[in-house]
Amino acid sequence: MLNLDTHIVLHALSGTLTSREKRLLSGSPWGISDIVLWEIAKLVELGRVELDLDDQEVRAALRALHVWPIDLDVCLALREIDFKSDPADELIAATSLVHRAPLVTRDRAILKSRVVPLA
Repeated sequence: MLNLDTHIVLHALSGTLTSREKRLLSGSPWGISDIVLWEIAKLVELGRVELDLDDQEVRAALRALHVWPIDLDVCLALREIDFKSDPADELIAATSLVHRAPLVTRDRAILKSRVVPLA
């Protein structure tokens, strides 16, 4: 299973994934850290993303994702992260560590990580 960061989920919903991302995502089931749902809602609320969270197709797509909770193991894995970023990105990366789920991201700081499993 792949772990998707927030922007990858948004690109998937809007149909703006790169060819490489489409190939990666086509071969595995998708999962997200539960903070991704919060980030999407906040981005919509702040007007930084146009997405109708009341649209049934959007809701169905988000409900189809496997959601990993932020639990003690994820919080403890934050100590292993070898980059500094916003807390949500660090939690998303720690989720990949705990669940051994390669992360799909465009985030440059995360892509430089030597400990986060990347897709």
